[in-house]
Amino acid sequence: MFHPVGQERVSSEIVHQIERLILEGVLRPGDKLPAERDLAGEFGVSRPTLREALALLETSGLLTARQGGGTYVADVMHSIFGEPIIRLFGKHEKATGDYLEFREDIEAKAARWAAQRATEADREILTSIMQRMEAAHEMENPDQEAQLDVELHIAVSDASHNIVMIQSLRSIYNLLEHGVFYNRYLLYGHKGGRDALLVQHREIYDAVMAGDPDRAEEAVRTHMKSVGMAWRESDAETLRIRTAQKRLNQHNSRK
Repeated sequence: MFHPVGQERVSSEIVHQIERLILEGVLRPGDKLPAERDLAGEFGVSRPTLREALALLETSGLLTARQGGGTYVADVMHSIFGEPIIRLFGKHEKATGDYLEFREDIEAKAARWAAQRATEADREILTSIMQRMEAAHEMENPDQEAQLDVELHIAVSDASHNIVMIQSLRSIYNLLEHGVFYNRYLLYGHKGGRDALLVQHREIYDAVMAGDPDRAEEAVRTHMKSVGMAWRESDAETLRIRTAQKRLNQHNSRK
């Protein structure tokens, strides 16, 4: 992952390498860096020089050291949205519709770039995720499918090789994983949802793998429109269930 640095401004070069790996999504929040001895060996520097560079990255908030537990990439994904706005997202239904609208456009562009720019390593990652998703579907494991859903979208955005898009979408997906906009697990419990989502994800994957940007963009747009429809139907069903339960409670109280 790392490569030796020159003799001039050694610690600055180490900082630059690690910063770039974080920007490009190679190093993710929570990832543990190699042990100090191994990391110093990869960079070809002394351990004191390495410590100086790591201290600079800790001061900047990109790394965090755990007592007796090594050095980790800090969780900086919430920095794009502050807690007050995140709470508002979760309270207002319009935010979810706007979120899906935003994702459709930005992910369509990411898929277009991924189809044009994906490397063999990117394709290998995408294939691994797609195979695991299909296996989870076969085993009827919707929780794992929902997790791999996010992984596949992240891998497509990574394959765009645009660092602003990569970091923006990671922040967006982080909010989704924490259920800020909607519970993505409900989509996999929606009637016919699992089968439809697998077909849609497979189409996105196939288009990127084929290097077909138009097809990749259209596959994302079709997928996001389907997600929006499933969310609206799920929301309406939840409302019907709640209303019916209130009627039942009121009916029983009149007995």
